[in-house]
Amino acid sequence: MSSTLERHAVAVGELLVGEGPAVVIGDRVSLRAHPAETDAYEVLREARGLPGGLAEGVPEGARAGAGAREGAAVVLAEPRTAADLPAIAALADAVVVGAAWTRDIPLVRAAAELGLPVVVERRAGAPLEEWLGLADYCAMEGDGRVILCERGPLDLGLLRAARTASGRPVLADISADPGLSPAAVAAGADGLVVHAPARLRLAPAFPYGTPPLPRGGAVRRGTGQGGSDAEVEALTAWRVAEEAVTVVGALLRPESPATIPECRAAIDRVDAALATLLERRADLAGTVQRLKPVGGFAGRDLARERALVARMALHAPSLGEARLAPVMNAVIEAGLHLAEERGHHR
Repeated sequence: MSSTLERHAVAVGELLVGEGPAVVIGDRVSLRAHPAETDAYEVLREARGLPGGLAEGVPEGARAGAGAREGAAVVLAEPRTAADLPAIAALADAVVVGAAWTRDIPLVRAAAELGLPVVVERRAGAPLEEWLGLADYCAMEGDGRVILCERGPLDLGLLRAARTASGRPVLADISADPGLSPAAVAAGADGLVVHAPARLRLAPAFPYGTPPLPRGGAVRRGTGQGGSDAEVEALTAWRVAEEAVTVVGALLRPESPATIPECRAAIDRVDAALATLLERRADLAGTVQRLKPVGGFAGRDLARERALVARMALHAPSLGEARLAPVMNAVIEAGLHLAEERGHHR
């Protein structure tokens, strides 16, 4: 088992996995899911959101061309055979050693030697030692840029243990159950993989480009308006994953921003977490108002509010009670106003 203690971060396209905020990756392409005669170049160009298919008669060595990795998508690609590796080298951001073939050592070696970051999935039922041993093997055969990935039925305890023991970044593929996104981030996942292809996420006319986050993180079904059920579910799953890395990540992941844009992005994530918590608090406060004998502003318990501020100061000592008191007064009054408005509409 690897005993590396130093944390490693790996760049995958424009994303940095393992340091700073957790990331969401929407394009894991398995060439094994396509017929054997499928052109790997064409599949990966589509995954990148690049225009058009491949023209007939173009020499294979020239198919990628300049700017092959342009486009906003970050693509993880799993080969069917070694014959797919040139296309992956040209068009993907990382090569995936899939859970189903981790014991195909010749293909594992060829993938590791490709010169791309290697995403090592855990074979179903494989113990931690086997998973980390395969990751170490890929690191030795390649350039050391290795990321672990837990998929299928997620073992989040094993994910956390792998991250701690190896020092390598760990992804969680939550495609089968996007509702596990918050738990995966809380367990230490450095990124989430969800099947939401770039052609859907980047389509400006698609009405579900920014689908609302469902309460409880459940993935909503399609409405039949503007996209198929599968497309709507994919985009909603992406939204659930993004919300998890933003809100849960802001609470649990340490960040050390070094530039003004990085600082502002970190503040934006904290603000998103605050907004989510404020919405939740407003809902709970509304329930309290309905249950109290005297609700609304007339029913305010100032002694409880002072005790609340004192407890909050224990969590935010640099702000202290004097600075927190006006903040919480504004929060409480906003909740009371909202409860009154909702009461009038019943």
